[in-house]
Amino acid sequence: MTIENIKEMARNCRGDILKMTYVANSGHPGGSLSSIDLLVSLYSFANVFPNDPWNEKRDRIIISHGHISPAVYSTLAAFGFVERDKVISGFRHPSSIFEGHITRGIPGIEWTTGNLGQGLSAGVGMALAAKLKNADYHVYVLMSDGESAKGQVAEARRTAVKYKLDNLTVLVDYNDIQISGRAREIMYVNIKAEYEAAGWKVIEINGHDYEQILSALTIAKNDNHPTVIIAHTIIGKGVSFMEDKPDYHGKPLNSDELEKALKELNIENDTEKYIKMRNELPIIEHKKVKLEYEVKIDTGTPRIYTDKIDNRTALGRAITDLALLNNNIVAVDCDLKSSVKLDILDRERPDRLIELGVQEHNAAALSGALSVEGFVTFFADFGVFGIDETFNQHRLNAINHTNLKVVVTHCGIDVGEDGKTHHALNYVSAPTAWYGYKVIVPADPNQTDKVVRYVATKYGNFVIAMGRSKLNPIKKEDGTLYYDEHYNFEYGKIDVLRDGNDLIVITMGSVVPNAIEAVDELRKQGKDIALLNVSCPLDLDEEILSRYSRSKILVLEDHNIFNGLGKMIESKLFEMKIIPEKFLKVGIDRFPVSGNYKYLFKIFGLDKEGIIRNINFLLEDN
Repeated sequence: MTIENIKEMARNCRGDILKMTYVANSGHPGGSLSSIDLLVSLYSFANVFPNDPWNEKRDRIIISHGHISPAVYSTLAAFGFVERDKVISGFRHPSSIFEGHITRGIPGIEWTTGNLGQGLSAGVGMALAAKLKNADYHVYVLMSDGESAKGQVAEARRTAVKYKLDNLTVLVDYNDIQISGRAREIMYVNIKAEYEAAGWKVIEINGHDYEQILSALTIAKNDNHPTVIIAHTIIGKGVSFMEDKPDYHGKPLNSDELEKALKELNIENDTEKYIKMRNELPIIEHKKVKLEYEVKIDTGTPRIYTDKIDNRTALGRAITDLALLNNNIVAVDCDLKSSVKLDILDRERPDRLIELGVQEHNAAALSGALSVEGFVTFFADFGVFGIDETFNQHRLNAINHTNLKVVVTHCGIDVGEDGKTHHALNYVSAPTAWYGYKVIVPADPNQTDKVVRYVATKYGNFVIAMGRSKLNPIKKEDGTLYYDEHYNFEYGKIDVLRDGNDLIVITMGSVVPNAIEAVDELRKQGKDIALLNVSCPLDLDEEILSRYSRSKILVLEDHNIFNGLGKMIESKLFEMKIIPEKFLKVGIDRFPVSGNYKYLFKIFGLDKEGIIRNINFLLEDN
């Protein structure tokens, strides 16, 4: 395209931006106008395929400040990715895919954004994926100046330099305006100095000069370094009364302003046509825009553990086994590889371990982006960091329909002496807010091994949660292994470890061994007690619950008692119109103190003696 072509395209896009925000009576026209010259130039420069938008050879373009969706949609329409009339009439309407912030899966859009500060991490993840695949596509991240104040951006910058991502270019729309006023006054950031300090190449340009934009893109693509282009722009550019005015950051024009602006741009005001089209749209949810790929994994031969060992060792061993058999397995660590047992992978397949140090937010978002590029990605961390601290990043991964396996160790009070700051107590409940995530809490090393191999074969987001301590492999009453070579993990199935009718003990994870000891001792005394292992607490097995839940029930959990397994079973039984004879929950109802995990289990009634005491309490006839 010639400069004149690009200039004319940008003029028309400016008109479309103003029209769609006017028709929707919402949106962000100001920043869209400051970014449009960058966008049109970038899509003309990058290797993209409007007629084959998901071509593997395409360059990846990520828009971190997703609120400039009017600029993005108008650019995509101009290049033929999407239909212009549908964009203008449907923008921000529930039946339209063109939502207020951009959505992954719309042709030409690689990542759903809106939470500022996330886009660079996603770009780093995709650039890393290209390196792992030996692919030569380039990754571009367009972002705002205001979000540059966020710490996750700094984390991503460092990662790009560590992994020598010369296939990554960032464009910063530096219009010095954010919601509350001048960016330099809200929170000053020396963007140039920070990128230079991190080891990036920096190019500064006029973000409305097409020759400068294209020249900078050419230099950045070929300078063998991660490069940032700081583009000095003007909010509202192209419409005189909007230029450099914070008021138009998130406010559409009124009818008089629209008429004046379109006249200034020499563009016809045909918005009545689009208003009519919009009024005819049905008030329904649009069909979900989803992208995924077929997962092909050789799961190898499961390992069988007969001696006492921690679940996390079985976890690390299984991930390494998978990586030795498959090139599309990768794991991400945050300076905890010896604790989460990714040190096994580091010894045997180091090229498949991404070490990011203490920067969990970047790691979680980066892992999600890696996972959509064909890699079954394991993000390993302690529960309190991998779940609680990275809540928002996993929420965004869920929205992006990623293929991420969040494997968290040191969950619950099994962490012991580390104390309340490290006791992860919401590893089951938190993922309920990440719609689509599945949670698995394996009970012993043998089940852990099978679970890891299982999730690797399934596209989608999973959490595998476990404690820290060593556990004896679970055995049947005859002394043979329960999770033996004949066991196949089935998501959602509740395992009946002991059968009985007088009382049902329901538990999961690190409490299972204590529960077995307690139940077996009472069974020897002639008490007919059943024990159920719920490894999938978010998807409860109704058939098993229906069969066992009309008796007395004791729920045990190393989890927040107010939103954990017990609450979920209560809710499920209510739905099934089942009222047990008695129902008691035992779990964590306050921040625990520091101490040996055996002592903590005793304090909270989760040791063998405490479990026996509560069983006997329920069995009493009062």
